[in-house]
Amino acid sequence: MAGHSKWANIKHRKAAADAKKGKVFTRLIKEITVAARMGGGDPDSNPRLRLMLDKARDANMTKDSVQRAVQRGTGELEGVAYEEARYEGYGTSGAAVLVECLTDNRTRTVAEVRHAFAKHGGNMGADGSVAYLFKHCGQFVFAPGASEDKVMEAALDAGAEDVLSNPDASVEVICAPGDFDKVRTGLEKVGLKPDAAEVTMKALNEIAFAGADAEKMRGLLEALDELDDVQNVYTTAVFDE
Repeated sequence: MAGHSKWANIKHRKAAADAKKGKVFTRLIKEITVAARMGGGDPDSNPRLRLMLDKARDANMTKDSVQRAVQRGTGELEGVAYEEARYEGYGTSGAAVLVECLTDNRTRTVAEVRHAFAKHGGNMGADGSVAYLFKHCGQFVFAPGASEDKVMEAALDAGAEDVLSNPDASVEVICAPGDFDKVRTGLEKVGLKPDAAEVTMKALNEIAFAGADAEKMRGLLEALDELDDVQNVYTTAVFDE
């Protein structure tokens, strides 16, 4: 694991997302629509919608775009009916890959996902083949230099499950998905703003990649991420600096 940095990997993911703002907006619109359809248009009683609205605000989406997405979800406006789909597979050296999609055509989506795996040396697995290698949780990451003691005290007081000090000196807070808002509020109350915060599928064990294998694995992850129906790509792969 020499050279592997939790913070470097997170920065890389954030930079890749920022470089594709148009797709970020499209993904958020889909997520907001589905969240409103499943739990209603009131963010106070719909934690999933509230999280998506926070992400939309952070991404500087216009209020009109957000409102239209909510209204499509609640049926006030006509729109495409998206459904959730999840696919699992393996990349270089058996690294696990979990792909979350929102689609209006499962046949198209699974074909595109399968093609991306095959083209980049991976292969799709059966349902459940890799999902057990990930933990559904809320995750907050503070860049190296944050006070571990201050983060730990605030996070645990707010109901976090764990606080991790990574080898690169970044600090990571883990909580149950349903406690995400509560923990974030607790951190913010004492002036702690995480550099990354999301409800995610966290890899329980990681495989470090470098050199040609890293390039090959990155190619697979980027190909999957480029697909229109793909919302999130999670992997047990991490990359050495």
